[in-house]
Amino acid sequence: MDHPGMQNARLTWRDGAVPVSARFDDPYYSLHDGLAESRHVFLAGNDLPARLTDGFRIAELGFGTGLNLLATIAAWEAAGCTGRFRFTSFEAFPLDPKDMSRALTAWPEIADLADMLARAYRPAGGELSVGPADLDLRIGDARELLPRWEGRADAWFLDGFSPARNPELWSADLLLQVGTHTAPVGSFATYTAAGHVRRALDAAGFAVRKVPGFAHKRDMTRGTLRDGAEDVT
Repeated sequence: MDHPGMQNARLTWRDGAVPVSARFDDPYYSLHDGLAESRHVFLAGNDLPARLTDGFRIAELGFGTGLNLLATIAAWEAAGCTGRFRFTSFEAFPLDPKDMSRALTAWPEIADLADMLARAYRPAGGELSVGPADLDLRIGDARELLPRWEGRADAWFLDGFSPARNPELWSADLLLQVGTHTAPVGSFATYTAAGHVRRALDAAGFAVRKVPGFAHKRDMTRGTLRDGAEDVT
């Protein structure tokens, strides 16, 4: 059953293949290659899979198509990791299962993982098992849900729509909550290098760095929760 007041995502499709949010007028992933973008930004940006180990905790703002989860599972399996990892994701506008499956057909190399996600996925969220991942999919406004979350993440995937189009997921107050819910020496990565986002993450306690972005994006941002480290902006 859906949560009361839950609003599902509304999509258009670019070139019949890439899902675009009708609400935010922004694609769900890079037009160049969403899977390669996930690997460059969120995995490499958090030094994954090298840091992955049994019990590792990832948190994400914006579950979307589930592509970042599947990229992480693929990296986990390719690295020969054993055990399980925790993946907590906050999503205000969940995709319809058919739209999610359609979006993920772009990558035959993860078709088995996409099928596994399709069998587990529910737009209402909850505790779901997807291969080695314990997925905690929390449906609703992250500004309300994250302060009440009792967990902390070893790595954050900050993957909301563009800050210019979806400012709610990039507010200073919410990013402060990201810092509060990060484990010691935990990290974050995001595709955006917007100045106000970097400053908010710095204020949230991270040593923030701009690094080369994916494809046409010159820069992205990554960082580690401060432990005597100097900030590099």
